[in-house]
Amino acid sequence: MNGLMLVARREVVTQIRTKAFVIGLIITAVLVAAVSFAPKVLDRPDSYTLGTVNSQQLPLQAAAPEAKFEWRTFPDEAAAKRAVLDGDVDAVLVNGTKVLTDGEIDDEVVVLLQSVNREVRLGSVGVSIPPLQMESVGADTRYQSARTGIAVVLVIVLFMMLIGQAMMVAMGVVEEKGSRIVEILLSTLRPWQLLGGKILGLGALGLINLVTILAVGLGAATVSGVASDFPPGVPGLVAGVLVWFVLGYAFFATLAAAFASLVSRQEEVNSVMTPLTMLIMVTYFVAFYATNEPTGTLATVVSYVPPFSSMVMPVRMAATEVPLWQVGLSMAGMVVAVVAVLAFGAKVYERAVLRTGARVKLGDVLRAR
Repeated sequence: MNGLMLVARREVVTQIRTKAFVIGLIITAVLVAAVSFAPKVLDRPDSYTLGTVNSQQLPLQAAAPEAKFEWRTFPDEAAAKRAVLDGDVDAVLVNGTKVLTDGEIDDEVVVLLQSVNREVRLGSVGVSIPPLQMESVGADTRYQSARTGIAVVLVIVLFMMLIGQAMMVAMGVVEEKGSRIVEILLSTLRPWQLLGGKILGLGALGLINLVTILAVGLGAATVSGVASDFPPGVPGLVAGVLVWFVLGYAFFATLAAAFASLVSRQEEVNSVMTPLTMLIMVTYFVAFYATNEPTGTLATVVSYVPPFSSMVMPVRMAATEVPLWQVGLSMAGMVVAVVAVLAFGAKVYERAVLRTGARVKLGDVLRAR
């Protein structure tokens, strides 16, 4: 373990001291903060379509001149419910006492309806007026748009982090092999120590980047007010994302190191990494599909299948409520897959990393004794 930690420490210290890492981390933090503030900065005057049933149209325009309101009248409550469910109107005021919605309505509209209705009725009867009842005629989707947005951002971040860190591991392995430094290192270290230390060290750097992204994103969203629309349970989601990143990184980085040990020149890295890159891309596309269909059959099934689960399950956790036992089962499967890949990758790396010159075939490495 001392040798492994020594290699890991070397990787971390070497990378952190480079200007590229520091500048990249600062740029990433600035971009994440800008994205978090974008909804408020680019916010345009809202437009709402509202309806009435046996109620007068409230003078909302005077209270919110920057917004646009369109009113429709319905003959009865049944017709109003159909219009709400069809998405023809955002909300309907019924009998001056309740508001029908489809589970999600802008907080600004709620405040306007409550305050203006109270002022109008107080002016006419001069007595205390109870607040309007908010009645959802559809599923409760208050946080659905926020969940979908978080899931989309999450899958993009995980994809960029996983493919970037895997390529960094591969380039590091080829650099050491091509320069023959690996021969010196292996004179005092065992192959598994060198491989494990590199994966551990570069993984720590990946965690630093990911924690920075999450911390800056949540902080900026809180300051800008965007976080007020977030669903409950965000801290648990953040913790889960970190765990899933570690598992996904361990899986893909180990394979990256194993495949990279087959070549001696950096020009050959892209070709030898093509199968792994395609696997990460397929995982990304499936995860992106899951942002819109998190409860669909494909997303549900694939969220249990390694390595797809490393992206799909955290996306499902962000986009919808996932039972804890499902998360645990998926995570257990991914842990088993990581252990198997570590055993495979260590064997390939040990047998191929000292074989310089022409590209080594994977089959030959596996058959070697």
